[in-house]
Amino acid sequence: MEVSRRDLEAAAEAGLVEPARTEPLWAFLQARDGQAHRPQFRAAQILYYLGGLIAIGAMTLFMTLGWQRFGGAGIAVIACAYAAGALAAADWLLRRQGQPIPAGLLAALAVALVPLAVYGIQAAAGWWPDALAAREYHRRIDPRWMTMELATLAAGAAVLWRWKLPFSVMPVAATLWYLTMDLAPLIAGQPDVEWELRKLVSLYTGLALICLAFWVDVRSRRGPDFAFWLYLAGVLAFWGGLSSMHSESEWSKLGYGLINLAMIAVGAVLSRRVFAVFGGLGVAFYLGHLSWGLFRDSLIFPFALTLIGLGIIGAGLWWQKHEAALTLRLRGALPSALRELLESRA
Repeated sequence: MEVSRRDLEAAAEAGLVEPARTEPLWAFLQARDGQAHRPQFRAAQILYYLGGLIAIGAMTLFMTLGWQRFGGAGIAVIACAYAAGALAAADWLLRRQGQPIPAGLLAALAVALVPLAVYGIQAAAGWWPDALAAREYHRRIDPRWMTMELATLAAGAAVLWRWKLPFSVMPVAATLWYLTMDLAPLIAGQPDVEWELRKLVSLYTGLALICLAFWVDVRSRRGPDFAFWLYLAGVLAFWGGLSSMHSESEWSKLGYGLINLAMIAVGAVLSRRVFAVFGGLGVAFYLGHLSWGLFRDSLIFPFALTLIGLGIIGAGLWWQKHEAALTLRLRGALPSALRELLESRA
């Protein structure tokens, strides 16, 4: 069971806990979680995710051309058998063993196998040339992959509806990005789209995924975190598209730095580290540009940058001192759903 600060405040409002004891109790629970439980679960989770990602990668990114020897029908049978076994194991782990993390990894493996199964069926029907192997699905943009992507989205929705495991959102989020990239040639009306269009598609797809993740985050604020992988895919697509764009204008580069600063602020507000991580990288890239480009021979720039860094530290100290009052004032102006989301992530 996960307990948040909001749970303790609700218990105090209900008269179950003395209001004066909520803060010491919260500090005790945080210390206990950090010292006793977190290292044990962290080690197990690393093994879970390492094994799950290796299994998913083996059947997707790291697939070899040797699989073509099985033929379309053989590939489809193997993929369907793997997926059925993974779903059966996921159901057993969730319902009999109470292990949602490995169950979610196996459910994600089953969803990730859908493109391979669809490819095998289509190859058996003679729809694919021998030169276009299943492994190219994860490496090559081609509108002909859309049937496989739509089938994956449908399977992912069914798995989410049946088992409600957050990690099974991961292949769905990746497939949404794949789908938009494969739509780019259709939008442009030519098979080989320009790299600039792909950047824009990635940028706007990332924004759409972030908005979708935020909507899911608000809807699932009292339950499991279904929004994490959507946020990750969205930020990767948005930040990757933004960072790959090139402009000689210093104003454009300044805009890039400000956008990354805004990402750090969004990460702080939503308690989502993925925004802060990539925003921090973007700010570092912009400062590197200033250091090596615009102010390459300046003696003042390092001192000015040091003062900026110290000023940010000072702002952090000031914020920490007044955090409770400022947070209460800012959250009071937010819609109730967003306010509950932020409190649940506290």
